[in-house]
Amino acid sequence: MQEFFIETFNYLYTAFEKIFTKLVVAIVILLLGFILGRIAGKIILKVLKEIELNKIIEKTTGIKVSIAEIISKTITYFIYFIFIIAALEKLNISAVAFNLLAGGVMLIIIISLFLAIKDFIPNMIAGIYITQKKFVEKGDIIKIDKIKGKIIEVQLNTTKIETKNGDILFVPNSNLVKSKIVKLHSNSGKNKESEKENS
Repeated sequence: MQEFFIETFNYLYTAFEKIFTKLVVAIVILLLGFILGRIAGKIILKVLKEIELNKIIEKTTGIKVSIAEIISKTITYFIYFIFIIAALEKLNISAVAFNLLAGGVMLIIIISLFLAIKDFIPNMIAGIYITQKKFVEKGDIIKIDKIKGKIIEVQLNTTKIETKNGDILFVPNSNLVKSKIVKLHSNSGKNKESEKENS
């Protein structure tokens, strides 16, 4: 009976030691991945800012978008994902469990993207319309509903308006295009009051 307990203890000790070692190695891999991902993201962001990628895209398309940040975050998360897979493989997670985990991650990513682009795409299209048609421009003084202010900047998704009180408002471009706008002063030289209504 004593030998049975000793053998059981030795077996459990060996099994626990193997599991503990694999767990420690997996945690080290995860930490290394998160550190490398952050460092790589910051380096890439710095390089892209040095070459002024955002300004180049703004000059060529006329749309202000922070593509450097998007690229750096994508690379950071890609590195995280690779190291998470390596850590899971070190723990000998079976293919079924891995597929379930990968499916769950993909589902979360798809839902997040859908929620992110649900407002982004209509505002982006409206931003392109505003920029191309010069619907409103920087420096114009406009009145939307009961809000009166000067346009400071037309961005990809929003238009920045400064009111008389000095408040800064960010109006979504899709709302701006749909609203009834009265131009009180146009930056393009037309000071005449004009109304623009879109549906």
